[in-house]
Amino acid sequence: MSIRLLSVAAGAVLAACAHTVSLDGTAQPTAAPAPHASGPQSSGTQSSDSQSSGSDSSGSQASGSGTTPTTQTTRTDPCAGTIAALSPRARLAQLVMVGVDPRSADEALGIVRNEQAGGIFIGGDDVGLLSGGALEPVRAAATVPLSVAIDDEGGRVQRLEALDGNLPSARAMARAMSPDQVREVARQRGEAMRARGVTTDLAPVVDTSGGADRTVIGDRSFSPDPKVAADYATAFAQGLHDAGVTPVIKHFPGHGNTTGDSHLGAVRSPGLDELRGHDLVPYQNIARYGEAVVMLGHIDVPGLTGGQPASLSPAAYSLLRGEYAFDGPAMTDDLGAMRAVTDRFDLPDAVVGALAAGADIALWSSGGRVTEVLDRLERAVSSGELPAARADQALRRVLAAKDVC
Repeated sequence: MSIRLLSVAAGAVLAACAHTVSLDGTAQPTAAPAPHASGPQSSGTQSSDSQSSGSDSSGSQASGSGTTPTTQTTRTDPCAGTIAALSPRARLAQLVMVGVDPRSADEALGIVRNEQAGGIFIGGDDVGLLSGGALEPVRAAATVPLSVAIDDEGGRVQRLEALDGNLPSARAMARAMSPDQVREVARQRGEAMRARGVTTDLAPVVDTSGGADRTVIGDRSFSPDPKVAADYATAFAQGLHDAGVTPVIKHFPGHGNTTGDSHLGAVRSPGLDELRGHDLVPYQNIARYGEAVVMLGHIDVPGLTGGQPASLSPAAYSLLRGEYAFDGPAMTDDLGAMRAVTDRFDLPDAVVGALAAGADIALWSSGGRVTEVLDRLERAVSSGELPAARADQALRRVLAAKDVC
């Protein structure tokens, strides 16, 4: 779905064949690679956030010899060459998705050229950056293929209507169309995205809501019935896949029945046991959505997050990785423009907290502050506030999702 990295410094590749490169730039001999993030096409078994390494070995008892010959096979780390070619700061930059001015390429080009941000987010109603090939120099400036995201759900949350026509809301689609028809609509929309340089759509919403259209989720939900919501969200995700666009499933662990709006302040969901029977049902058999990203909302879940937003809660990421067996990239909801977070945390601290908790991609639509955030991340790795192993794990998931390694 994404363009593979075409070249890596030759010396780095040779050196990487026998070493794993850590986030701080040191090289460690290795006999086996760290686990490769395979995305949500999992076997259904629980996955773990821990990294392991070892060597493949086999042995057989030699007849009559009394000895056991052992043969060791050395495997190379498929990501090591790419990681070695990046500075420690550029590795951290792969973990951020930054909002950019939608009117032109100037801001986006500066962010990618100067800091090698891993992703940009194009919001708002202006379509200058999505027109006339404006994204081409931005993508060309990226050392690692750039993720270009929009949130084109349909209804009141869409970005391409001025260019490619109106997309109905999720609720309207579910009322008027079959899942197969929704898949075709999403495919056509996804093809329009790809033609304009977009690689990622922050959709579909899998939240279950029967609320009024203009409430925080409301008509953004396909249905209050979790099975219906999952069926239609699956169709939408498959349509995006058909067009080569990565879907982002949101908002884990469920925003459809919360009190309040996380754009405006803190919100609370029903307790975890209640969520398991309803709001979390669309996350069961998560492989149905194909290779995807999961977005965590800024939702306080009684019995899970201990008063923290799920996007900054280690327990929420553990639930996603363990009980729901998701091993693809996890993304935060907006850390820079939603008061459920901004009322409590400054942006650089929120980014560090989210990545340390288990996020792989930290999103802020408000833009700017990239240098400040990366400075803060470097200090957090140096101090251990953001463990190097956690950052390395996130980087590998991001690179795997980009088909880099």
